[in-house]
Amino acid sequence: MAEPATRPQPFSMTLDGAPEPAVATFGVINPACGTVFADAPECTRAQLDAAMESAESAFANWRRDEEARRQALHSAADVVRDEADTLASLLTREQGKPLARAKEEVYGTAAWLDYSAGIELAVEVVEDSDAGRIEVRRRPLGVVAAITPWNYPLLLAVWKIGPALLAGNTVVLKPSPHTPLATLKLGEVLRGVLPDGVLNVVCGGDQLGAWMTHHEIPRKISFTGSVATGKKVAAAAAIDLKRATLELGGNDPAIVLADADLESAAEGLFWGAFQNSGQVCSAIKRLYVHEDLAEALLASLARRASAVKMGDGFEDGVELGPVNNRCQLERVVELVEDARDRGAILHAGGHRTDEEGYFFEPTLMSEVAEGVRIVDEEQFGPVLPVMTFTEIDEAVARANDTTLGLSASVWSADAERGADVAAELECGTAWVNQHLSIVPNAPFGGAKWSGIRVENGRWGVEGFTQLQTLHVR
Repeated sequence: MAEPATRPQPFSMTLDGAPEPAVATFGVINPACGTVFADAPECTRAQLDAAMESAESAFANWRRDEEARRQALHSAADVVRDEADTLASLLTREQGKPLARAKEEVYGTAAWLDYSAGIELAVEVVEDSDAGRIEVRRRPLGVVAAITPWNYPLLLAVWKIGPALLAGNTVVLKPSPHTPLATLKLGEVLRGVLPDGVLNVVCGGDQLGAWMTHHEIPRKISFTGSVATGKKVAAAAAIDLKRATLELGGNDPAIVLADADLESAAEGLFWGAFQNSGQVCSAIKRLYVHEDLAEALLASLARRASAVKMGDGFEDGVELGPVNNRCQLERVVELVEDARDRGAILHAGGHRTDEEGYFFEPTLMSEVAEGVRIVDEEQFGPVLPVMTFTEIDEAVARANDTTLGLSASVWSADAERGADVAAELECGTAWVNQHLSIVPNAPFGGAKWSGIRVENGRWGVEGFTQLQTLHVR
């Protein structure tokens, strides 16, 4: 399948349930070829104010009818499935991921909406006696400012939209300027499905994000992105005592014990590191392998890296797409070159494959350790440093020696032993004999600098609420 040749129709923001014409636009680049293929609207301060005011006005009625909210979310999921081909095509063109993976993201988006619609907001009774009844209820916060990244634009948007709307809040959503189009289209197809003002979608660069986090109307900020920006969001929220959920970076370790099954571990480790070309916040970023398995495992991973097909996401058989944007590609190149200068040995990859597109080969390296940037920093690209250890305690200590703590995994033929080791890891999510298994009914969030609060499951919904204690005599 070839990439669509036609330039997409103009995109509009969604304000108060209607299309909002662009005052100014900016170009959106297809990372597979490095050229602009569409224009996106640039939100003005006045348009943002209008979006916030629309959401604030819609909140009064939206909060009142829980059953109507559930039905609206189910209807939204149905529309997303109906528009799957259009949304997936946009996603591949702006993000770069293979079309099959883009469709998975779209259907995952619909599934997350359906799941959110079914979460119960239970009333807890803490006393029911002759003296009276005391209930603890969850109430919505108000307007939510939601800011999403470029690696999973649609899925990470509904991690915020679904729980926030179910709880009775309204939302003003801003996608990354690198990948705004599928999100703008999502806002378009949901016009009329959700009441006017319940979901407003705006679009722009970093300045727009700062306007949103400092705006006086939102009572909650939900942000997914870098640690550096997350700290700025937290500071802005603190000024106005806004609630905030922050899902930030990760430098996620995987530990392979001496008894691990080599071939099954190699397959899981490879895709745990290289899914979406390594552009996953919870992907494996550091691999610690027991010295007895290291040589064989490296060889197995290298065979997979050499065989995997990388290319334009519209081409048949492509398994990995490009790095999403030039800035991120340059960072990956810089980290690999730094590691090579420090003595790293490459077992696969290590180079760009296209002078125009943002492609970088799946890269495996050894002879690196803590103190080298590729180990100490989050690469967020198709590069995996592999290191050896002798004692499990040593591996755990090295895995924990970071300011980040998003996720981690342990690989062992003895699942119970693996779980015991995983319990020692300082992270929000730990897996045994798998990685990147993220489901809507389990909380996802980070320890240390990797985040504040969680998303998904009832825990994620509760983050969009405030407690109200009701005493009835």
